[in-house]
Amino acid sequence: MSTADPPRFDGVRCLIMGGGGFLGVHLANALADQGAVVRAFGRTPADPRELSDRVQWKNGRFEDPVAVAEAVRGQEIVFHLLSSSVPGSPGQRPAFDLETNVLGTLRFLDICNDAAVRKIVFASSGGTVYGQADSHPIPETAPTYPISAYGVGKLAIEKYLSLYHHLYGLEYLALRIANAYGPGQSILKRQGVVAAMLDRALAGKPLEIWGDGEVVRDFVHIDDVISAFLWAVTYDGPHRVMNVGSGVGLSINQVASDIEAIAGTAELARTYRAGRAADVPINILDISLVTRETPWRPRRGWLDGLQGTARWMTARRHASL
Repeated sequence: MSTADPPRFDGVRCLIMGGGGFLGVHLANALADQGAVVRAFGRTPADPRELSDRVQWKNGRFEDPVAVAEAVRGQEIVFHLLSSSVPGSPGQRPAFDLETNVLGTLRFLDICNDAAVRKIVFASSGGTVYGQADSHPIPETAPTYPISAYGVGKLAIEKYLSLYHHLYGLEYLALRIANAYGPGQSILKRQGVVAAMLDRALAGKPLEIWGDGEVVRDFVHIDDVISAFLWAVTYDGPHRVMNVGSGVGLSINQVASDIEAIAGTAELARTYRAGRAADVPINILDISLVTRETPWRPRRGWLDGLQGTARWMTARRHASL
């Protein structure tokens, strides 16, 4: 079996917390394609047109323990993708992040443990948990000094997952994901720089860049992220935390130039805004652990993935006319 042949999950009951978001919709559809019995939980699907009719949708709020317990009941594998904040949120509110994401997850873990869930796969953040790393690419063993409430919350959840594994034997794997991009990503979320820039480029509008554009990020296509989640279910080795990225860094200015070329626009004006306190200068993930421990490899090249995303956005623009 190769990365072109993801594992099958025939009849396996899978729950996706946050199933209506960018990552959740892609994951739900992929699991259904691989034979799983999929339930997706959230407030509303970001785009109901994108969610397969083979996925059972459960409407609810993460803060409602009754709704969460009902969603978890009978599930074997649970994917925890929910977060009430994003890395670049202005005016960070650490107490809010703690109450909604961390304490909410603790209640959720109690529910999963009581329901005898077989495994939890958690969407952590490779872009924020390390903070300003001393060297790149960053391995999982690097020190973690996040500089955003979002990153602190993700790291705290990883630690609580480890505690629940130690105390109760609850199995888990945390995937520290780089900057995911691809079809279906919202242009409104502050972490979706590729989607936001592509949308503006296709409309012939100036590109907005935070800081001087020399910030370097690791961009990984959504197809590769989803593949990593599928392999995470079957992984039974000793590691509990793995990076998922491309292993390659691109400056935001380079991203802007590539988007201009793919969108077929003349060189667009660029509006440079003040840098954000939560942005580290460089973030590139070392993916040698996940490629050594699982059959997973990143398969979508940057320009190929960018072209596919542009085609999807163009088709959606035409469909809405």
